[in-house]
Amino acid sequence: MGVSGSGKSTIADHLARRLGWRYEDADQFHPASNVAKMSAGHPLTDEDRWPWLQAIADEIDRLAASDERAVIACSALKRAYRDILVHGRDDVRIIFLDGKQDLIADRLAARKGHFMPPGLLTSQFATLERPGANERPIVVSIEAPVEAIVDDIVSQLNLVPQ
Repeated sequence: MGVSGSGKSTIADHLARRLGWRYEDADQFHPASNVAKMSAGHPLTDEDRWPWLQAIADEIDRLAASDERAVIACSALKRAYRDILVHGRDDVRIIFLDGKQDLIADRLAARKGHFMPPGLLTSQFATLERPGANERPIVVSIEAPVEAIVDDIVSQLNLVPQ
């Protein structure tokens, strides 16, 4: 989880490959109306997000029921959003990619072809609710190289080999 430009897709993809799990990007679960709204520079409302979040939660449940594992890159900026995604499951972990707004703004300015315009970054930081200790988050700085971030996450996951 994290704001746009924090590296969610990159880190999630690398982490999934490292673990041998599937990678999913939550953006794929957005209805076309949400993508159009964000592309036009308008932030989503909670009413826009609820069906999107529920679709991701349903996918998490489907994966768990079929004994599959995945890493899903999702902004999940508010606690209420994460509660929908996790909904009491103890087999789901939140990884928070933590970074300063100016670093992320620089990354967004250099990014091409993404539907999230850099101008919405301020609204994302205003919305962001850092995960609390009772969410059992793994918090990593985005200032390190990708592989170092993935190493940090893997060491904090303490996974038991299957």
